Amino acid sequence: MAASKVQIANLALQKLGVSRKLESLTQDHPNARTLNLAYVPMLRAELRRYDWSFAIKRASIAADGDGPVWGDWNRYSKPNDFLRLLRDDESGVNVDWKIEGLHILSTTSAPLEIRYLAFIDDPNFYDDLFIEAFACRLAVQCCEEITQSTSKINDAKDQYKDAIAEAKSAGAIEKGAIDFPEDDWIAARR
Repeated sequence: MAASKVQIANLALQKLGVSRKLESLTQDHPNARTLNLAYVPMLRAELRRYDWSFAIKRASIAADGDGPVWGDWNRYSKPNDFLRLLRDDESGVNVDWKIEGLHILSTTSAPLEIRYLAFIDDPNFYDDLFIEAFACRLAVQCCEEITQSTSKINDAKDQYKDAIAEAKSAGAIEKGAIDFPEDDWIAARR
């Protein structure tokens, strides 16, 4: 589904029962100002909150020449669109890492191969279920200011929970494989 930021904002307004449709997030209208102020922070938060399949990227990063001030860890600069590092168990190699400021510290030698959640600003790349969930999240964030109603917040929260549940069920939110502990009885039979 091709979408735009204005369409997502209008969907949020629709979820709040507001009939005024926006033509631009920068137009001189209180609803536009409210949604424009909340749009990017809520987008970043929603992308970071779950492992949205469309926002997962891979990178191979060279070590930073400076390194950390102390310790035996290697220092790597985070990609510009970085939101959150994902555990990567595909390689079978246990990678130790931690985030410190603008860098990833790791015991792994260069290059550091990572999977991460990226900030995707273009709505044309969004999954349809993400658009639904993000519009609901915008509605929750902006509800009281736009509607002056605290009772509608609960409705918006319920819609958001339903949208997230549907996204998880449909696979728009990637779930990692679950490793079950090895049973002693089964291991003894090998």
